Amino acid sequence: MEIVQMLVGQMDVYAYLLGCPETKKAAVIDPGGNAERIKAEADKRGWQIIYILNTHGHFDHTMANGALKALTSAQLLIHQDDATLLTAPEMRMMTQSMGYDPSPAADAFIADNQEISLGDNCKIKVLHTPGHSRGGVSFYFPGHIFTGDTLFVGAVGRTDFPGGSWPIMRKSIFERILTLPDNTVVWPGHHYGPSPSSTVAKERRTNPFLA
Repeated sequence: MEIVQMLVGQMDVYAYLLGCPETKKAAVIDPGGNAERIKAEADKRGWQIIYILNTHGHFDHTMANGALKALTSAQLLIHQDDATLLTAPEMRMMTQSMGYDPSPAADAFIADNQEISLGDNCKIKVLHTPGHSRGGVSFYFPGHIFTGDTLFVGAVGRTDFPGGSWPIMRKSIFERILTLPDNTVVWPGHHYGPSPSSTVAKERRTNPFLA
């Protein structure tokens, strides 16, 4: 699987373009803005975007859902516990205040341990990692995990929003993320840390919020 990390939108959000070199099928994780630029990156590589994957339903990660779906006809997928956030009035209002059209509803729901296939050798596993939101997920394939707003480089996501819980998020981090192999690359949902990515071993060893 090939990975393109992109800063998008207005809130230091990382979107990720994942492409299968064999099938040329691609998925986008958290298009928080700049749909045309994301599409252009895929086109440059000859990739067809067939999935839009949301780690959770907060507006800053979903602002370009609609525009990217219109450009690609990709399926929009999210965990059922966060699905109502996509069309919630407060999320619509925040999205519109940033100059974007509100997200459409999800085409389908994803569940814990489900595999999303871009090809026989390009499968993305869903890990339910609630705590930042009820339906928060991380996306994993061997060597890489995309943690949304659950785990950042040197920090963790907020838990003071509705549906948030620090004990639940701590459990998600320790049982679903930090149990992965040490050299697994951690790709966060925001550029809040000193580097654009980290590793499971480094976060376990140095993240002050996990002491």
